[in-house]
Amino acid sequence: MLRPRIVPCLLVHGGGLVKTIGFKDPKYVGDPINAVKIFNEKESDELIVLDIDATAEGREPNFKMIGDLAVECRMPLCYGGGVKTAEQAKRIIGLGVEKVSISSAAIENPQLISQISDEVGRQSVVVVLDVKKKGGGYEVWTHNATRNTGRSVIDLAKEAERCGAGEIVVNSIDNDGQMKGYDLELARQIRQAVGIPMSALGGAGSLKDIGALLSACGVIGAAAGSLFVFKGMYRAVLINYPNPDQKDEIIRAAIGQ
Repeated sequence: MLRPRIVPCLLVHGGGLVKTIGFKDPKYVGDPINAVKIFNEKESDELIVLDIDATAEGREPNFKMIGDLAVECRMPLCYGGGVKTAEQAKRIIGLGVEKVSISSAAIENPQLISQISDEVGRQSVVVVLDVKKKGGGYEVWTHNATRNTGRSVIDLAKEAERCGAGEIVVNSIDNDGQMKGYDLELARQIRQAVGIPMSALGGAGSLKDIGALLSACGVIGAAAGSLFVFKGMYRAVLINYPNPDQKDEIIRAAIGQ
């Protein structure tokens, strides 16, 4: 039986880990390898690592860094950043990464989703959609929230599923780093729009927020950045993750599993 996943999301900028607020003002929070080792010890369900420089700078993925992370990681690892070809995705999977995420490249060229899916398998293809509210809906932005596609997140999520994506990650730019809770309406809309697995990202500030997301959407991934790298009202840097009993309690309270 599928179970909800609680997934730390780490951002790489300038070779180090950072956390942003509204996709701006990256704050250094540590070394990627050290963070992976800690999440290993804490038995994280999965790990997402996004290189936020690669696409913005127009460069290919840092394969050396990816290989180093994959060697250390003892949980399923999803990498994103700078992937523009099926060959790059195949190389990343070959380094020991379970999933490859694509964002702007998938929107600009939906056939890339199909090409990567054919090369590495649908289950390894994740499409990340970064969104902002507009009126009564949501529009997708790319390149670290600097370019508005003008397209509906619902339309793009459905398109990604048709093209062969195995998972959708929907990321709220408005809620990024705010630690005031997920955009539950956004998560519900995506959950209703697609039949493939999905994860929500942006806004989690407590384990209660994760419980609220799971209660609203059922079996999905609850991804978070700030929640797992900061502690306390002063946002002191401390890698943390719920222990197995806490995870089970959250899931049982939310969906009864």
